Parts: sequence; C-alpha cells; structure tokens
Amino acid sequence: MALPEREGMDFDVVVVGAGPAGLATAIRLKQISAEKGEEINVVVVEKGSEVGAHILSGAVIDPSGLDVLLPEWRQDPERPLKTEVQRDEFMVLTAASGLRLPNMFFPKFMSNHGNFVGSLSNLTKYLGAQAEALGVEIYPGFPASEVLYDENGAVIGIATGDLGISRSGEPRDDFTRGMELRGKYTVFGEGARGSLTKTLIDRFALNKDSDHQKYGLGIKELWQLAPDKFEPGLVQHTMGWPLPNKAGGGSWLYHFDEGLLSVGFVTHLNYENPTLSPFEEFQRFKTHPMIREVFEGAKRIGYGARAIMEGGWQSVPKLVFPGGCLVGDSAGFVNVPRIKGSHNAIQSGMQAAEAIAAALQAGRQGDELTVYDQGWRDSPIGRDLKPVRNVKPLWSKYGTLVGVGLGGLDMWTNSLADASLFGTLKHGKPDHACLKPLSEVQPIKYPKPDGKLTFDRLSSVYLSNTNHEEDQPVHLKVKDMTLQKTSEHDVFGGPSGRYCPAGVYEWVEDASASDGVRYQINAQNCVHCKTCDIKDPNQNINWETPEGPGGPNYTNL
Repeated sequence: MALPEREGMDFDVVVVGAGPAGLATAIRLKQISAEKGEEINVVVVEKGSEVGAHILSGAVIDPSGLDVLLPEWRQDPERPLKTEVQRDEFMVLTAASGLRLPNMFFPKFMSNHGNFVGSLSNLTKYLGAQAEALGVEIYPGFPASEVLYDENGAVIGIATGDLGISRSGEPRDDFTRGMELRGKYTVFGEGARGSLTKTLIDRFALNKDSDHQKYGLGIKELWQLAPDKFEPGLVQHTMGWPLPNKAGGGSWLYHFDEGLLSVGFVTHLNYENPTLSPFEEFQRFKTHPMIREVFEGAKRIGYGARAIMEGGWQSVPKLVFPGGCLVGDSAGFVNVPRIKGSHNAIQSGMQAAEAIAAALQAGRQGDELTVYDQGWRDSPIGRDLKPVRNVKPLWSKYGTLVGVGLGGLDMWTNSLADASLFGTLKHGKPDHACLKPLSEVQPIKYPKPDGKLTFDRLSSVYLSNTNHEEDQPVHLKVKDMTLQKTSEHDVFGGPSGRYCPAGVYEWVEDASASDGVRYQINAQNCVHCKTCDIKDPNQNINWETPEGPGGPNYTNL
C-alpha cells in the first residue's frame, strides 16, 4: 500500500527534544529575536506525552546555566528549584560498614555548595512554560522518527512518526501520516543515545576525530520519608559495595522539597560479568547498614531509569553538520565525577542558539554552524569538562579503589596547576565489547525482593506510569534473531534479561521453538533508557521511537 504524502510546515528552527538543552535553545532564540526585533519562528517536538514526561535525573542541579538563561528565575514564586544543598557527604562502602571522606579531600569544583536539589522533570516543565510564553510552539507526543535531507545531503528538518500502524505493520482504520517539520536549521537534543542522533553521527562521521562514547545506567526511586528521617538539603554519594572493584558506579541520596528522597544508583556499562544486574545491584545497595535506616517508615512513590553519557571531554563528537547541530546530552556534556549535566545542556543550547541567530541574520541556512563547534571547549562547558577528563578512563582501567584514587589526584593537579600527569587518556573498549562469555565468569546470585525495601522490576515499572499502545510495531528491533540466540543467549547467557531495568527482554522456554527457547520482547514495559541499544554485545538491538506519546510519564523525577 502506497502511503499518502506527508503534510509539512516550515520554520526557521526545528528543535528535537524538549529537554533542558532543546528548550534553552528555543528560549535563547526567542530572546535574541526580541532583542533584534527580527522574528525567529521556532518549533520543539517532544516524544513524551508532555514536557518533562521522559526527563529523569538525580538531581543536584548547578544553577549556573539557568542563571544566565533566565537571570530572574530565583525571584519567581513558581520556580521549580527551592531546596539548596545544606550538607554534602561522600562515603565509601564495604559489605558491612563504610567510611565517610572529609570534603577537604575533594577539589573545590566538586563541592555542591550553591547548588539546588530538585526534580529535573519539573525544571523542564518550567522551561517549557517559559518557552511558550515567548512564542515557541511545542508539540509533545510527537516523536521525531526520521531526519529529512535535501538533494545535497543537508538536513532540512524531521518527520514525526506515523500513527495507527498495527503490530503486523499494516495501517489500521485510524492510520494518520506523520508530519514534516522543515527548518533552516535543525537542533537535536534527544538526550543519551538518541535514535536520530545516532544516525547523524554515522552519516556525517561526527565521531571520527573523537574517542568512542561511554555510558552508565542510572536507576532512580522517589520515596516519601518519615518526618524524623528527613533532612532538607542533605546530599549523599557513595561508591564501592555492592559493585565489585572492576565494575564502576555509585549511588546518590538527596533530600528535597516536602519530605522527598531521591535515591538512585549508577552502574557503568563497561562491566564484564554478563550475570550482573544494575537493577538488582541498586536493590542490594539499599540494604546496607549505613543506608537502610533512612527508609524506615518511608513509602516508595516513583521509579525510572535512563542511560547517562560518560565519555566526557574526549568523546564529544563534532557538533555540527550541514543544516543542524547537537546539544546537551546528545553531544555528551555530562560531568561524570560531579554527576551533573543540565547546566552544560543549558549552556550548549544557548551557544547553539546564538550561532543560529547570527547565521539567520546573515541570510544563511543549511550550512555548518562552525562557530558553535569551535567555541565550546573554551566556554564554561569546556572549563567544566576538561579538569575531570581522566577520571572515567582511570576508573575503567584500574578499578574503583586505585582508579578513583588516581582520578582524584588528576583532578587536584588540574585544579591547582591546570595540568594533568596523564595528558588526555583514551577510554579503552566500547561498552558493548566489555562483556565476557558466561563460561568465564562466576555467576552472581541475587536475593529475592522483600516488597518493602527491595522490589522486583514489574512493580517498579508500574510506578513509572509507562504505557504503550499494544497494537503497534515493536520499537525494539533485533536485526538478526539467529545471532541473538547463538551469541547473546548461548555465549553470554542472555544478559539483556539482566541489564534491562524494566523487564523488557526474556529468554522463555518454548518446546515449539527450534532451540527450545524463544526471545520475548515485552516492549510495552520499555522506559526508554536505551541500555539495550548500548550494551548488547553484538550491537544487534536497535532502539527506535515508538508510536505517539508512549513511554514513561515521570512525576517529580
């Protein structure tokens, strides 16, 4: 069946993703438009059901980007960030105890003094309202599914996904063709491992001069604490147990707003043991003697997960290509040791907006925004990322105990002398190439959840308010199912059933299957974390946008 032509709309700028970076781009474009008295029409498309629905972070937020973008935000009674950091602790855990490290051990830029604890989802909602007040058009629930190119190969916009396609791939009675949104420039702020960003990096070889990207998986729960356990503004981080020395990661516990606790766990995705489960490691972490008492009398009210870009300075690709650019987490601007990225996301959106506005004013369109790509390393973003560039590769190479010690030393030399003993280190193997065969590891056995402090995946996904229309094509594409069986299952023991924090993947015994097992994909559970796209050992799973506004609907996350 031949599909009808798409209808289209033309704008000066199309922004993909209503996260902090995309919305900062839109806001700054409208600010410049007002300053210059020249109209710049901007549209933002967002795959979540509403702005902020797919946004999740810790989050201790460095307000430096927000202060520049919206200088009056602190005086706004509707401001989303109200809890300032009051106390900052860092702990190294062993199985039975732990050690609190004095703050004097850390360089000044690692301090959380002056930062805010809050919900990045709520901050994004606030930015969305500011953008709309300035005249930005925002279309939530419309995932961008295709990049549009002109006859010369330049990006000229995006197409939103078709609606009303059945699981078999045939149009249903309610079929609706997607829209073309065309722009003089298109900005991609899809977050970590964006489906369109991935194609752009390949098409334009944007990473040919950078190191490969590294990732972590962040899993988060939101708890309502008992009043006597709540300490507003308390920020705690840990590393060590329950992860083994060669598997990097750590936790956070943040007290904010009215008795809320944000607790989460990051597992670096370069771990080797295919039986390791980031979700189960998080559940174990909460049982530690120094951690569990905060949960007495508490109630779990939220859950979510997302991938985190961890490559940093040396992994940032070329940011520009004919007709567009990358911003925020699509570019990889997270500061891993600080566990922060939203301030750099906002800064990158502003820098992209200024480059675009200058180009439009000069009558240009569809070319490369070279000034944006060349400027970020000397900007606040570069000054934030460069001093910590070796922490992640040292951690990966030497493990937690030695690697973090060397990383700390390197941060001090960068802080005091603007120099590194190591230069700029490479990251080693990409994350998908780090898994060892099942036959070479000691399988990890995890305790069963108690339903009070520790939980299973399905009850957790329920709290994420995740929903997908069931009669639609599966958006998790296995390229070669035979390879999935002979390698992912037979060699590596089916790690997708463990690394996925939402119970999407299962190897199910099935006598009718030729090999006695069947690969089951529960796509309706997907929380859009993209871990499968990153960690599959053969890069055999491709995450694509589902139909319409499917996915999680996060509140206060």
